Amino acid sequence: MDAADPERGDRERALEREVAKLKRINAALIERVEASNLPRSAPYAAFEHAALLAEQVRERTQELNQAMHELRASNRLLVEARERAETAGQHLVDAIESITDAFVLFDADQRIQRFNSRFAEFWRPAGIRIASGMHMEELRRLAVNSGLVLSEQLGHGDRRTLYRLHDDRWVQVHQRPTRGGGRVMLYVDITALKRQEHARREHALAQKSRLQQITLDSLSQGVAVIGAGGQLEMCNQRFRTLTGLTALEVPHALATLAGDSALIVAGDARGVTVPCERQLPDGRVVEVRGHAMPGGGQVLTYTDVTERIHHAETLRERERWIRTITDELPAMIAYLDRDLRYVFTNRVYEEWYGWPRDLLLGGELSALHSAEHCARLAPFLDRALSGESVSFEFPEHGANGQERVLLRAYVPHVGEHGEVLGLFVLIRDITERRRTAEALHQAYQNLEQRVRERTTELTRVNSQLRGEIAERAAVEQRLREAKAEAETANLSKTKFLAAVSHDLLQPLNAARLFTGALGEHEVTPDGQALIEQIGRSLKDVETLLGTLVDISKLDAGVVTPDVAAFPVAELLDGLAREYRQVAASEGLTLHYVPCDGVVQSDIQLLSRVVRNFLTNAVRYTERGRILLGCRHRPDGLEIQVVDTGMGIEEAELGVIFQEFRRSHAVGKRQDRGLGLGLAIADKIARMLDHPLGVASVAGRGSRFSILLPYGQAAPHSPLAPAPSPGGHLALQGRRVWVVDNDADICEAMRLLLGRWGCRVWVAESEAALAAQLDPATAPADVLVVDYHLDEGDTGVALAERLNAARRDPLPVVVITANHSHELRQLLRERGHGLLHKPVKPLKLRMVLARLLAETG
Repeated sequence: MDAADPERGDRERALEREVAKLKRINAALIERVEASNLPRSAPYAAFEHAALLAEQVRERTQELNQAMHELRASNRLLVEARERAETAGQHLVDAIESITDAFVLFDADQRIQRFNSRFAEFWRPAGIRIASGMHMEELRRLAVNSGLVLSEQLGHGDRRTLYRLHDDRWVQVHQRPTRGGGRVMLYVDITALKRQEHARREHALAQKSRLQQITLDSLSQGVAVIGAGGQLEMCNQRFRTLTGLTALEVPHALATLAGDSALIVAGDARGVTVPCERQLPDGRVVEVRGHAMPGGGQVLTYTDVTERIHHAETLRERERWIRTITDELPAMIAYLDRDLRYVFTNRVYEEWYGWPRDLLLGGELSALHSAEHCARLAPFLDRALSGESVSFEFPEHGANGQERVLLRAYVPHVGEHGEVLGLFVLIRDITERRRTAEALHQAYQNLEQRVRERTTELTRVNSQLRGEIAERAAVEQRLREAKAEAETANLSKTKFLAAVSHDLLQPLNAARLFTGALGEHEVTPDGQALIEQIGRSLKDVETLLGTLVDISKLDAGVVTPDVAAFPVAELLDGLAREYRQVAASEGLTLHYVPCDGVVQSDIQLLSRVVRNFLTNAVRYTERGRILLGCRHRPDGLEIQVVDTGMGIEEAELGVIFQEFRRSHAVGKRQDRGLGLGLAIADKIARMLDHPLGVASVAGRGSRFSILLPYGQAAPHSPLAPAPSPGGHLALQGRRVWVVDNDADICEAMRLLLGRWGCRVWVAESEAALAAQLDPATAPADVLVVDYHLDEGDTGVALAERLNAARRDPLPVVVITANHSHELRQLLRERGHGLLHKPVKPLKLRMVLARLLAETG
């Protein structure tokens, strides 16, 4: 603002001079007009000219007024700017003073422009007074001459410098150039940081010393560090233990310890201990070595080499044994290292070449053999050194001049990382073998003529044989065609048996029902025995027929497994109850071990396999017991049936699973069965992929087993409780409807159910039943219906129609020869009972009693 005041004054004076000039011009013009001697018209022209001049003067006056107004506004702005500059300058001074470190600002000439009080205090101890305008070089000279600065260190880059002061303080100077060419410097006292850094360095050195001592103490060797002056500077615990100097204080003069321990060995002319071995009083051997250090002194290492010496002696002993063995072998044996130097040779190898052992061991192959010999071996040696085992024949002259054919073998010695460490050489004399081969070759040449003669004769014989072969081929073709026809006929037979199972079982079912009804009558003991004999015969016929049908279905491939997870107890509990009575009737005892495992299989097919095992156990066991149980195996659950019967001969174990094969052992029921039970079990097991097992000792018993995969338990309905032996009492007075398209079965059911106290209505069709009563309103307790009815109708559909018309649906029992999974699933969903033909009276009574008990 001070510089702006003169400029403003100059502008005002210039404007005043211009105004005065304009006034003088105006006065001169007026005076000129009044004194002029112009014509009459001239005054008007002068007046007009004066008016124009007045207008110009007025315009210039307005411009001058505008300029004066702008000048006054500029003056106000200049005043405000000066005030702001003064405020900013004060703020700058305050800011510089508020800096905690020493601050100085140099101008472009490197002279002090501004500084704070801390900068002045920094120089005051040296008696230096700071003032504006001082040059930077003058400050540096004063700092050095006054002794304020002891040393100077450049920092990272050229903008930071460290100074150590006379009072052991440290200052770090930061500098930056300004936009006008000056320089800003900041003096920071870092004494505390330096002291912390020094403390950290001392701590690190102490820690490093501790780590070095710990490292030395962890070494298995004894270590002692000897300084250049012969002082023991450092040692580890192992050194103290070996030397016996457990109370040694370091540092310590090494020369004074020579008499205290035999392990303190004097050095050579350079002061370095020569490697040597010392034996301790307890028999141990210690190796002492000295290692010179670059700055003088040495590091002594003490290594217990007792074990190494023992190992070396052991290795030498083993080498003597190996050499003794290899020297007695007729083959030549050697070992070459990677550089093809001899490391080992046996006596035969040395005798062949006529060289002493001292000459061979350590010698190079190229130095001990001729160049021609090495050149012939070079390709094979290169292959062996690359990791390939090489074997080749090599004619060679020995030390006695005799030529022999040698079979050489090079076996590479491969290290842990795949590198070849050396070669094992094995050389055998095959001269006699070559001579034998040549003799055989000569004999072969003589035989060629005889072979040609025999070939001519054989050609003629071959022509005859070709004719015979053609005839045999035609016969074989006819046999294959006959076999194909037989297989087709067998398959047709199989499919036929599988298809007619229902028709075959119908009369058998009626016979079983009639026999059951006859058994309910009061007859003489002889008649009762006859009825029981008929029942057993029918049961045998049923078993044989069922077996034939099953094997036919399996051969025809119409059986589809229904594999699902289920508790094995669902199968075995029922079989145990059933066969416990069967075994008791034969005078046997059945032991059952329950199991809570869950398996993955088809419960119906699996039931047939286990039934066959139990049936055979009962059939071929005269006395004793039968065991049914399970064993947990790593790969599944194994169901086992064990008996104390007659057993099976070892020669028969391989054929008992074939069709129509029966054991030669004679059982109580040797006259029954076709020998298909185990064949069916084997076919089912193969279909389900369940391995079968058998073990037997003749005269002691057998064990049959099947291995099932484990499954996961799934929600299932609980097993229905077994009806009580007196379940027939629950049938007294019960109203039973029976629908079957076979009149004989209807009559047999009427007689059988009537003997149990039931009120029975039988009919061959739905219409026949409706002719006897009203199916929608007539009272009834249970409906027994055959699955296959006339005209394509089924018992399930008939039961649905009858129950749809009734207010209270009837419980239903379906009788069928169909064993399909689909039908079982359908009846399970409907809640109907299921009986397979031929129907056993006892089982029919149990099912009826259970259904009536459930419905109340």
